[in-house]
Amino acid sequence: MSSHSLSPVPMLQHLPASLPLDGALRLELQDGVPVLRASATVQQRITTLLGKHQDGSLSPDETAELDQYEELDEYLSFLNRMVRNMLANTQV
Repeated sequence: MSSHSLSPVPMLQHLPASLPLDGALRLELQDGVPVLRASATVQQRITTLLGKHQDGSLSPDETAELDQYEELDEYLSFLNRMVRNMLANTQV
């Protein structure tokens, strides 16, 4: 029997100010596994910020906002991996 140690869940320090309180995330099924994804509204904001970053017109506040969205994306990816791994381990 193998022992599995779960990684500690990372802490988020801040959420982007532009993150809507309702409708920020959507839940999808991927191969029968629930996956958390950013909503179309959030994705559009990120696309806008990335465009401004590429043309050099990103303000310091927008840079911080983009950093917070990146941190949130990493957090959601972590949660999605945890769910997928937990489900995979229960099917062994």
